[in-house]
Amino acid sequence: MQRKASARWQGTVKEGKGTISTQSGALTDAPYGFNARFGDAKGTNPEELLGAAHAGCFTMALSFALNNAGFTEIAGGAKANCPLSRVLNATITMDAKLVG
Repeated sequence: MQRKASARWQGTVKEGKGTISTQSGALTDAPYGFNARFGDAKGTNPEELLGAAHAGCFTMALSFALNNAGFTEIAGGAKANCPLSRVLNATITMDAKLVG
């Protein structure tokens, strides 16, 4: 699969402004600029977008690895078979966190 993105910039580096758009429509004319990158202005910046892409890729790869290792089934089994919860007829919510 190939996706495209575009960036447009007008003006000088400090006074200019730009927009970023993606083919998928996830970003449509998202603003970015010097003050969003180095100050507190609204907008995104290239580093933030790279960080988001890296985090998204990492979490999908981690999910794939955990699924292949049986983590989901093990955690689901623990949730379903907790004796105390069964006695109390409690509703269980589970947020799993892998530490290590």
